[in-house]
Amino acid sequence: MRSGTLGIQDPAPSVPQPISSTSRVGRSLSNPRTGDRGDIGRGQMWGRRTGALLRVRGLWPAGVLGRRPLSCSAASLAGNSSPQCWNCGGPGSHMRGDGFFCPQCRALQPPDPTRDYFSLLDCNRAFRVDTAKLQTRYQELQRLVHPDFFSQRSQTEKDFSEKHSTLVNDAYKTLLAPLSRGLYLLKLHGVEIPEGTDYEMDRQFLMEIMEINEKLAEAQSEAAMKEIESIVRAKQKELTDNVSRAFEQDDLEKAKEMLTKMRYFSNVEEKIKLKKIPF
Repeated sequence: MRSGTLGIQDPAPSVPQPISSTSRVGRSLSNPRTGDRGDIGRGQMWGRRTGALLRVRGLWPAGVLGRRPLSCSAASLAGNSSPQCWNCGGPGSHMRGDGFFCPQCRALQPPDPTRDYFSLLDCNRAFRVDTAKLQTRYQELQRLVHPDFFSQRSQTEKDFSEKHSTLVNDAYKTLLAPLSRGLYLLKLHGVEIPEGTDYEMDRQFLMEIMEINEKLAEAQSEAAMKEIESIVRAKQKELTDNVSRAFEQDDLEKAKEMLTKMRYFSNVEEKIKLKKIPF
């Protein structure tokens, strides 16, 4: 894993959007995988692929924050502590590059159930991330595993490709935004904030949220909307800085409190988007 993370950066307008696993990849993206399938007999390969298809049914793609992480049975895929390639049976404990392909036959392997989003996107497990490097890593991974590159491969590899691509998309969306990144980091520490809970918010804060919502409901001009947006943006910036300090000090309770407040303001931001009309 590379180090050297920078300060939190708000995503710029040019930030690439997650690529749908069913969309076409731009022609400029080339498939860096090389090599052939190996000299495996057709009957033997068919048996292995059929078995892999049955095993892969236990996999499901990780969703955005709030859903359970990617889960699969390591025993069913590996059979022991040193995973073997589902296709050629070769040792899989030392996969090349990012660990996606078998070094013997170059077959795409299933997602690693032990790998978290930070490891997948090659950044430190911390609240501060370098979003520019995050974007670069995301694009690199989609060049490796996007389903468009596996249209002529086995059905097993097509299935794995779909799961990898979904996982990469979810990881990118989660780590790109400060709120979802912070909540995910808390989750890795065993701390979760259930939806719909006030987490013992103080009365003054709840009153502040109510006042902002009332102003938003009464806003009838572009100027009024911009004023509310400016207030919410400033609040989110202040809370983001507080969350960063809390994680740096390993104060998970403080981080939890600040992230809960950020979620309130995030709800206000969603209401602003819905409220916007051409004035």
